[in-house]
Amino acid sequence: MKKTLLACALLGSLVGTSAHAASVVGFKVGGDYWQADTSGTFAERGQPQQEFNYKDSSQGSIWVAIEHPIPLIPNVKIRENSLEGKGSMSGADFNFNGHNFIGDVNATTDLSNTDFVLYYEILDNDIVALDIGAAYKLMHGEFRVADAGHPERKDIDSGIVMGYVDAQVGIPGLGLYGFADIMMGVDESNVYDYSVGLGWNFDGTALDYRIRAGYRDFKFDVNGFDGVTADMQFKGYFAGVELVF
Repeated sequence: MKKTLLACALLGSLVGTSAHAASVVGFKVGGDYWQADTSGTFAERGQPQQEFNYKDSSQGSIWVAIEHPIPLIPNVKIRENSLEGKGSMSGADFNFNGHNFIGDVNATTDLSNTDFVLYYEILDNDIVALDIGAAYKLMHGEFRVADAGHPERKDIDSGIVMGYVDAQVGIPGLGLYGFADIMMGVDESNVYDYSVGLGWNFDGTALDYRIRAGYRDFKFDVNGFDGVTADMQFKGYFAGVELVF
């Protein structure tokens, strides 16, 4: 809880004054299913990075956003991202977390994280929508390595300050829109998380909903992050839905 409060306070100092504010309080709730291709390397800091043969796996994200009419206070979005890849290696000979791994080795890379986003609506109309702000990506995963009967793990629970842009371009009357959601690392400049795609708006009686599909790419390239050096990537196509209240 202390880390969450600290993250929100830090983000509040990074964003500026909005040129536009919503006229009513609104809520957005959504989720994506993501079929990701996992690849990359990792190692304990100071050791040579090891490359594992990862299998493609399904990942997921869920989020909630609150938009309000108060001009100087940013809107809030919280997104939970579940990211885990499993891999293997033959003929290994390396040290991880104080243990020397030899022969056949299995690895699990868990880069699950929570995004805390504060943003302002710069534009919001039927043709163009633009949100700009800042985010704090709080990692809560781990790197696990195991040979026959001996597992080792290193937890990662630090955060990354990131810039945030969400842009949409729509076709009035059709409900069709294109979107780009981009997060770029500030203190970890080689970390990014972006998605691009198409969506469709549907107006309902009690609420509106959107169906969306596209491509997402999450790159985690760090040096000495919680004692681990890594160059991991999850990328692939996704589909999801968002409810707008």
